[in-house]
Amino acid sequence: MTESARDVVPAVEPVRLAVRGGGSFPVRRVYCVGRNFADHAREMGADAPASKAARGTPVFFAKPADAVVTGDTVPYPSATQDLHHEVELVVALGADAPAGVLAVEDAQALVFGYTVGLDLTRRDLQATAKAKGLPWDIAKGFDASAPVGELVRVAEIGALESRALSLEVNGERRQSSTLDQLIWNVPEILHELSKLFALRAGDLVFMGTPAGVAALQPGDRCVARLDDTLELKCVITPPSL
Repeated sequence: MTESARDVVPAVEPVRLAVRGGGSFPVRRVYCVGRNFADHAREMGADAPASKAARGTPVFFAKPADAVVTGDTVPYPSATQDLHHEVELVVALGADAPAGVLAVEDAQALVFGYTVGLDLTRRDLQATAKAKGLPWDIAKGFDASAPVGELVRVAEIGALESRALSLEVNGERRQSSTLDQLIWNVPEILHELSKLFALRAGDLVFMGTPAGVAALQPGDRCVARLDDTLELKCVITPPSL
């Protein structure tokens, strides 16, 4: 390697998810879907579509890949007094999408597996930004804002529609819904994302949260589940100094 080609700062290794049965999944990008459960849309003061034809287009945002947390502790973030949990199904892509817009009927073939995650949100910062008509990236894309569990291959999960997504905090059920309540399902979301981005192996997609979002405090213990197949356990620790 020539002197001019040497890195001038250390290269950062990607976050890697453990895969059930062996191996690891390096994370490339993290896409998120907003308002993908009608009950949560209403909870946040937005209109929910009355029919599939009235859905419009999905709401997307992103988190940095290094916001993903794979351990069992999550630090309470800085600059907020109102950290909220949002439990979500997380889709992991194992193949690149072809050039152009991905057809809905071809989208499922890209999926490597699933896990469960928490889209942590600095709700007070989001509310302030929304009130001023400003972007709310700082409310979503902060350090350690995306805890996720072990990744499980598609074949071990099967059909998603009847699966139940849930979150308990300190043993109390906070959120729960079946995945047939998603406004846009997985293939539809991948189709819509492909209109905006080149989807690649290593991408994660957080699919949206049901109603019941609420505040977390240091010391809270969270257990997110998809039935008895997927599980994420984590503890909210005091802010890192």
